[in-house]
Amino acid sequence: MEFTREQAWDLLCKYNHEPFHLRHALTVEAVMEWFARQLGYEAEAPFWGQVGLLHDIDFEGWPEEHCVRARTLLEEAGAAPALVHAVVSHGWGLTGADAQPEHTMEKVLFACDELTGLIWSAALMRPSKSVQDMELSSLKKKFKDKKFAAGCSRDTIRQGAENLGWELDELLSRTLQAMKDQEALIESRCAQL
Repeated sequence: MEFTREQAWDLLCKYNHEPFHLRHALTVEAVMEWFARQLGYEAEAPFWGQVGLLHDIDFEGWPEEHCVRARTLLEEAGAAPALVHAVVSHGWGLTGADAQPEHTMEKVLFACDELTGLIWSAALMRPSKSVQDMELSSLKKKFKDKKFAAGCSRDTIRQGAENLGWELDELLSRTLQAMKDQEALIESRCAQL
C-alpha cells in the first residue's frame, strides 16, 4: 500500500514524539523531495519525501534496533515493499539492517541523513539560525571539526558520497543547497510541532 503524506505523518507520530526527531524527519523529507527533482525523478518526489519522513520511524522508541524494528513497524502498517527496503537500507553497515542501498534514492538517503543533522547544527550556531547565509567553506570547517556535532558520522557521510559516485564536496554543496532551497518549506512544516 502507498501512504498519503498525512498517513505517513500520522504513522511517524505514532512512534515519535520528540520535536527534535520530528524536525529531523521533516528536514530529510524536504531534502529528499529536492534531490528527486534535481536528479530527474520528479514524478517520484512524493515517494522520496515519504521515505525521508519515515526513515527514522523506529529510532526514538528502539534506538538499539534502529532500521531493524522499522521493517516490522512499516510492514504492520501495510507499507509498500519499496518503502520498507528504502527505510531499512539507510542503516546498511551501521546497524543490524540487512538491506543495502541500491536505488539512487536509497543512496541519497544514506548520504544525506547524517549530513542534514550536521548542517542544521551548524545553522543553529549562526546568528541568523539559518542556512541561507552559510557558505560551503563554513560547512567544510564544521565537517572537519570532529568535536562539532560529534553524533553526525563523518565516515557515513563520506561513504554516502562514495556510494553515489560523488566527491565529498559535491555532496556537501548539493545538500546545503537543498536545505537552503527547502528551508521555508521545512519551517512551515515544523510550525505544526
